[in-house]
Amino acid sequence: MKKILSVLAIALLTVSLFTSCKKDDDPADNDLFVGTYRGSVSYNTDGETISKDNGSVTVVKIGSKYNFAFSDGIPDITGVEFAKENDNTYINIGGDATSYIRINASTLKILYVKDGKRWGADCTR
Repeated sequence: MKKILSVLAIALLTVSLFTSCKKDDDPADNDLFVGTYRGSVSYNTDGETISKDNGSVTVVKIGSKYNFAFSDGIPDITGVEFAKENDNTYINIGGDATSYIRINASTLKILYVKDGKRWGADCTR
């Protein structure tokens, strides 16, 4: 199972964060992505698994960083930064986690692995 998760995390890490947005929709410049997204959410760590089909993730912007507050007792992901790669591509940067976060005005997809913990989200608004 760990090998599968590692392969999946590496594969997703190699896929850059692609977001189709207008040129002026840089996440560092506006609050377009702030709000609540609803759908499936999950969290796994040794001895604990939470998985909900009707969960939510609330995206909050603080300065140039984003926090992702999960429902159902799932710990938050905080301090995520995004960088503009070209006119239509944004990638999450920094941190010591293996992560894939794709966000636009209507969808949020997350695979975030840090310290043996794994968060997931497939949500819309």
